[in-house]
Amino acid sequence: MAITVDFCCAVTAALAGFVFRFGEESLAFRPDAVLAVGLPLLWVGWAAAAGAYDARFFGIGSDEYRRILNAGISMTAAVAIASYATKAEVARGYVVITLPLLTVLTLAARYRLRKHLHRRRVGGHCLRRVVAAGHREAVEELIREFARAPYHGMRIVAACLPADEGTEELLHGVPVRGRLDEIAEVVRHTGAETVAVLACPELAGVELRRLAWQLEKAETELLVASALLDIAGPRTTIRPVAGLPLLHVDHPELAGTRRVFKGMFDRAVAAAALFLLGPLWGVMALLIRVDDPGPALYAQDRVGRGGHRFRMLKFRTMVVGADRRRDDMAAAPGARNGVLFKLRDDPRVTRLGGRLRRFSLDELPQLVNVLRGEMSLVGPRPPLPDEVDRYGEDVYRRLAVKPGMTGLWQVSGRSDLSWDESVRLDLRYIENWSLALDTQILWKTLAAVVRGQGAY
Repeated sequence: MAITVDFCCAVTAALAGFVFRFGEESLAFRPDAVLAVGLPLLWVGWAAAAGAYDARFFGIGSDEYRRILNAGISMTAAVAIASYATKAEVARGYVVITLPLLTVLTLAARYRLRKHLHRRRVGGHCLRRVVAAGHREAVEELIREFARAPYHGMRIVAACLPADEGTEELLHGVPVRGRLDEIAEVVRHTGAETVAVLACPELAGVELRRLAWQLEKAETELLVASALLDIAGPRTTIRPVAGLPLLHVDHPELAGTRRVFKGMFDRAVAAAALFLLGPLWGVMALLIRVDDPGPALYAQDRVGRGGHRFRMLKFRTMVVGADRRRDDMAAAPGARNGVLFKLRDDPRVTRLGGRLRRFSLDELPQLVNVLRGEMSLVGPRPPLPDEVDRYGEDVYRRLAVKPGMTGLWQVSGRSDLSWDESVRLDLRYIENWSLALDTQILWKTLAAVVRGQGAY
């Protein structure tokens, strides 16, 4: 389907570029016409050479989009160089219009195709059958993760555990079919296309190599999970040292040039948004005061980078004095206590406040905090001081960067997330931060805000 979609995008871009550049001029023989006719096949072949049809990258991650973008840029450069070298009379205006349009159309089409694939996978279709191998706790965690996010396209159909952890049982509905030395046999019986090996000493070195040889015969994909939790992407590289393939892990870039650029980008976007949304702020402030007497803005102490406190601004969504009733609300039905207090259908929330929360409009004043340098557009959730007081040792890692208006927690369920899930997502963001990841999160935030899921 991806090939068909890309071919149609190329046809559309070729015709649109020709009409826009030449209008009603004759389609007599000319290099532009040849390029327009051959562009669909050329584009499909070029995208294939760039790895844009590798099924491993369909539906998840940014690699699919990156390969399409690289194909578009490289083909534009190749056409320009070829036309110059052969002295072909290809109109530069046609190339400038058609090839960028082709890249944009293909990226947009692939995005819609990905959303269609996600819906199919959530419905139980287009899933790869996986055999998970490792220790019980690690396998259970993988089963829960795949069940929570089926759009990844993986469904565990069997598990293999060490001999001392038992067999003939179910792990969250997944049958345990054998021991770690029986993985290849379990794959044959279940028809699995993938084996996921989780970090365990029983499957390392020689044992893992032998397993790879066995799976090679059946063309079964082998995935090996790193023992380093939530660290991936450009921070990890495999380099041979003394004949051994060692995994090198770079430190996350929590300071330096890229962080300076991120701060400049945050302030520029915040300043522009404050200027454009000024009239909306006035209307919202008036509506809040009419709906419930009291101030329109609410300031609350939060903890930022390095443990420094700051006053975070929000539009008021609760009745005046709601903070004094928090202890009473902790005993209410449906309240989630612990480090992170949450209450669905909180009676302290005003009628207008509920609507503001649903679409995250109450968080717009945090743009002032971003402009001050206290927050970032993307980052971990800004914690309350009493939450920080109950942090475990590892959770303090969340304070290594500025808190954000949005983050992985915002696009992954918001208030529906448990405390452990929220922490895991924040730590994953810190360990794998990049400007590309920030852009991706900002894009996904728009969809999360429109849906309003998990906002209360």
